[in-house]
Amino acid sequence: MSYYIAPQFLDKLSIHITKNYLDLPGVRVPLILGIHGRKGEGKSFQCDLAFQRMGVEAVHMSAGEMESPDAGDPARLIRLRYREAAELCRVRGRMTVLMINDLDAGAGRVDQFTQYTVNTQLVNGTLMNIADNPTNVQLPGSYEIEPIQRVPIVVTGNDFSTLYAPLIRDGRMEKFFWEPNRDDRIGIVGGIFEQDAIARDDITKLVDTFPNQAIDFYSALRSRLYDELVRQFIADVGIEKVSARVVNSPDRLPDFRKPDFGLSHLIELGKKMVAEQDRVREMRLSQEYNEVLHRSNRRLGEVNLAAQQMAREESAPANPAVAGNGQTRHATQENRPYSTQPANDERNRNGQPTDLNQETAKTLKDLLNQGYRVGLEYVNERRFRTNSWQSYAVVQGNPREAIATLEACLADHDNDYVRLVGIEPNARRRVVETIVHRPTVKR
Repeated sequence: MSYYIAPQFLDKLSIHITKNYLDLPGVRVPLILGIHGRKGEGKSFQCDLAFQRMGVEAVHMSAGEMESPDAGDPARLIRLRYREAAELCRVRGRMTVLMINDLDAGAGRVDQFTQYTVNTQLVNGTLMNIADNPTNVQLPGSYEIEPIQRVPIVVTGNDFSTLYAPLIRDGRMEKFFWEPNRDDRIGIVGGIFEQDAIARDDITKLVDTFPNQAIDFYSALRSRLYDELVRQFIADVGIEKVSARVVNSPDRLPDFRKPDFGLSHLIELGKKMVAEQDRVREMRLSQEYNEVLHRSNRRLGEVNLAAQQMAREESAPANPAVAGNGQTRHATQENRPYSTQPANDERNRNGQPTDLNQETAKTLKDLLNQGYRVGLEYVNERRFRTNSWQSYAVVQGNPREAIATLEACLADHDNDYVRLVGIEPNARRRVVETIVHRPTVKR
């Protein structure tokens, strides 16, 4: 079975690998080739096909190896794998590459809340150092004078904008955006269904029917064709006996007949798969789960307005103010939209006592005075056992508004656990977590 290799993909990969093994006078060749594009477009698989076509040995790494409980392990592993690739080239006399799949998933920062660890810094620094000195890659604790073979590095990913900018600069990484055109898609899908003897025209019609689907959609579609055969096999054996028949049986596994690869059947199953994709996008159950959070955010806006009103009233002179109509107007408790009681007798908006005592108020103010952001989180009794806390709000700066926000949180979640989380703004790490409210014990 021969799969299709896109000409532009093979051209880019072969030139990059070959250039790194040539001695071009006065030319600085980037060591890393970054292949990026949409998910499911076959970046890694096309690389494997190109390696086979060129006779290149590949040493693989994945994004999951970019992190470790022990600081420095991922960086050391990169150096170890790179030296392993160099040794393969020396021993076997063939071109080798270091292949890192989904680099952005392991070393990228998706948003401001992605934790930036020491290992992430060391991974970036190590790749930059190897790109600058590819023949002098040392392991910690040892130093070898003899240079090693220069080995090109190929990395794949979906969004390289999440990576450390100095790592992806042109001198170190050459970028290649992989987006197969219609001819490429027809060729690749034809390779997926090659052994099924589907006509070329049917492949073209299938691709044109689902023009916005990634390449892996067609591979999954082919797998779905066998569902009917497997369903019949389970019915024949019996669902109670299928485990023993498949895993622990002296009989050989059954041979399935060829399913229906007709174009109409393929399109029918494909539309069902597209409908499932649409359901995932349209259901958005997280909005339902976060409905309480949305209500809390609206109430938080009311609290902020109330706190600002309180500040204006308390900063006004103690004597009654004269309104524009000549009548006196007092900043009394009744005409305030919301009021806080003294710290030792806090009550929520329903008149019920809250847990915002002097110690809690002092803890909140101390965290804010030290420059920390304070997160307010809550969880019900069931989720408390699994430590699945939900965010209510993040406050910073003004202690008065922070106290008002905490009071609102306690009022909204009187039957839940509530805790304060101190967050260091620069490192975005938690420095303290303390529970300030527990639900009433049911007897």
